[in-house]
Amino acid sequence: MNYKPGIQSQLEMESLGNGPIHEFEDESLFTPKTEAQKTRSIEAVGECSFSGGSQASGDKVWRNIVYRSIKTVVFSTKLNLLMPFGPLAILVYKLTGHNGWVFVLSLLGITPLAERLGYATEQLAFYTGATVGGLLNATFGNATELIISIYALKRGMLRVVQQSLLGSILSNMLLVLGCAFFSGGLVFQEKEQVFNKATAVVNSGLLLMAVMGLLFPAVLHYTHTEVNFGKSELALSRFSSCIMLLAYAAFLFFQLKSRHNQYVPLNEEGIQNEENADDDEAPEISKWESIIWLSIMTAWISIVSEYLVNAIEGASIAWNMPISFISVILLPIVGNAAEHASAIMFAMKDKLDISLGVAIGSSTQISMFGIPFCVVVGWIMGRPMDLNFQLFETATLFITVLVVAFLLQEGTSNYFKGLMLILCYLIVAASFFVHVDPSPATGTPPF
Repeated sequence: MNYKPGIQSQLEMESLGNGPIHEFEDESLFTPKTEAQKTRSIEAVGECSFSGGSQASGDKVWRNIVYRSIKTVVFSTKLNLLMPFGPLAILVYKLTGHNGWVFVLSLLGITPLAERLGYATEQLAFYTGATVGGLLNATFGNATELIISIYALKRGMLRVVQQSLLGSILSNMLLVLGCAFFSGGLVFQEKEQVFNKATAVVNSGLLLMAVMGLLFPAVLHYTHTEVNFGKSELALSRFSSCIMLLAYAAFLFFQLKSRHNQYVPLNEEGIQNEENADDDEAPEISKWESIIWLSIMTAWISIVSEYLVNAIEGASIAWNMPISFISVILLPIVGNAAEHASAIMFAMKDKLDISLGVAIGSSTQISMFGIPFCVVVGWIMGRPMDLNFQLFETATLFITVLVVAFLLQEGTSNYFKGLMLILCYLIVAASFFVHVDPSPATGTPPF
């Protein structure tokens, strides 16, 4: 049937105005199957932009996209209810200047931002392939800790940098992994959960290498055997940091090229659970949405982190709490919120390999990338950031790595092993609460 040009144009616009938009309303916006359809719909709207009403249809499509993106990223988790605490911390700082409350509010405000930053990174990794995705996770997986550390470096708070990074390692290895083992063991009490023992051995080896990198500068300092007092220790730290970064780059290459499936969960028969894997691999937002949200979260974390770091010393005085306890115990809560939730969730689904990868993998990233990276950044800034974490902190890390390595050597877990790790973390937390730092961030007493 032939139509007049005006009627044909009107029918085309009705088709464009109703069909594709209903697809956006009825189907998931971000599923791979509909991505091409949506792109064609938007292009069709663009081609008819000269006809009456097409601009309104295009605007409605984009509003729909923005609405669904915000709904998916911002309103999909209850943890995001803490987001308003970030602006509230800035407001309290401007109005009252009470560092104690600014610190607490900033800490609460950054927690959901860190979790959403990890979410955006994971979503972007779906579109970049295994190699680039692995590099993205290595870079942004602990971005919150690194951003806080860089702001502390700018202020010359070197001990806060050292202790916050150390606290992230201790939190991941003891608290996060312990909660994962404990929760998974409670759900599956009838059996012992298993994980890839070879993966645990490789990560434990890297953690022991990091301990060695921290141990030698401390021993050199306390034995007074430096060739040039105060200089050899710093030079050794910078050299060791470069070696550790090289080792971590080699580990990434080995992991992504040779062992790219090492964290895929296995069922009892040792066969990959393809159904669960398919469910986990569906992206929820598009590539450009991931990039935009990644930029927004990084920028907002940077803003709030500045207020958080500036309030640490005042919070220590206001709350009568050691700076070492704030740095080692409280600050890591911010960066590890996402890891904590993910590790527990996967353990309760009997995907213990993924839980282990989240907890131990994050510890490896911080120890082999985060710490040496901060040493190099401090070198560039002219700050004497070194690997001498002092005797108490280095001994704590060494003992923690040994305890975790012994518990992982069997390749099995249960709720009792998880409970042991949690109790060990409580001992560490109590130790730092009564620990007097011999090198406070400002040269003043820690209280």
